[in-house]
Amino acid sequence: MTPEQIAEVRPRLVDFAAEMLGDLPRKDQRAAGELYARGLLTDGRRKSMQPMAARLGMDHQRLQQFITSSTWDYVPVRRNVAQWFAASQPVEALVVDDTGFPKDGNASPCVARQYSGTLGKIGNCQVAVSVHLVNEQASCAADWRLFCPESWDDQALDDPAAAARAARQRERAGLPDEIRHTEKWRLALQMIEEMTGPDGWALAGQITAAGGARPVVVSDAGYGDNALFREELTTAGWRYVVAVKGTASAYPGQAVPQPRPYGGRGQPPKPAYPHPPANLRQLAIASAGQIQPVTWRQGTKATRGNPTAAMTSHFLAIRVRPSGRPAGCWPNGHPTPPSPRTTGCPPSPPAPPSKNWSAWPRSAGGSSTTTAS
Repeated sequence: MTPEQIAEVRPRLVDFAAEMLGDLPRKDQRAAGELYARGLLTDGRRKSMQPMAARLGMDHQRLQQFITSSTWDYVPVRRNVAQWFAASQPVEALVVDDTGFPKDGNASPCVARQYSGTLGKIGNCQVAVSVHLVNEQASCAADWRLFCPESWDDQALDDPAAAARAARQRERAGLPDEIRHTEKWRLALQMIEEMTGPDGWALAGQITAAGGARPVVVSDAGYGDNALFREELTTAGWRYVVAVKGTASAYPGQAVPQPRPYGGRGQPPKPAYPHPPANLRQLAIASAGQIQPVTWRQGTKATRGNPTAAMTSHFLAIRVRPSGRPAGCWPNGHPTPPSPRTTGCPPSPPAPPSKNWSAWPRSAGGSSTTTAS
């Protein structure tokens, strides 16, 4: 935004910052927070302290102290922003994702050589897991957790030298003792519970009380490929649309476990599928005749061949039975449902996507659907 545009919205920005930062204990912290938000809105590619301070015409030390030295709890600020977003517009999905922050050295907390989606490769970086509130027109980065690699958790390392090295890293970086190695998908589940649960931010109750449906959880294959993640969502009552890799194995939707012969001695054998599972790519190819073109939204780049800028691709919706668990059981030990379905799917086939699923990470289809990529 230009200085003139910022001056025009300044009264609204001051009111917004006062509402969002109202839980900060000191007046100078709340004022510095409004300055920082204003700096983020200024024109310029770099959003670090010195360039923002230069555009605001002030000493960067004030912003630096607010971010790095001034003690304040960020959780109430995030809660206020999330509740403001949910009160002002519909929340149709909770998008789980992560992003990397490239680093040159090793002093930053939890920096390590790990995969970064930002870099598109393994590199020296920090990784943060996030949950976003999303609708057709807007999104809100509501909650974040810094991922702690195992190399930064002295309690998770068996090698004494590596554990001692990790302890020194933690002390030098000022990493709190409660920050330990936790899988990314577990961090995502923890944040969803914190954001939506009655003992947390209570967003689920706020959304449904306003007349909205419970949001759908959406993720890419980095999370959707994890069966435990999907089962925990099912246990918590969440519908979801997640991407999975085409190499994941499953049975056709019409497959039914069959009883096996019992000789009368010992434990009776459990039912089993008569044929081995196939991977999702093979199952999709076998149903290629059902592929249909779907237009899910109008884009912004019209061409001579596409004058309306329609965003169209080809989709296939089929039902499968996940493999990898005992036949006759569904997640959490429940009996297999009588009608075949995809994990978390409702009994009827999902309709073609009518929402802007393309804006949510690598997902397509209807509610509570597992999709292959």
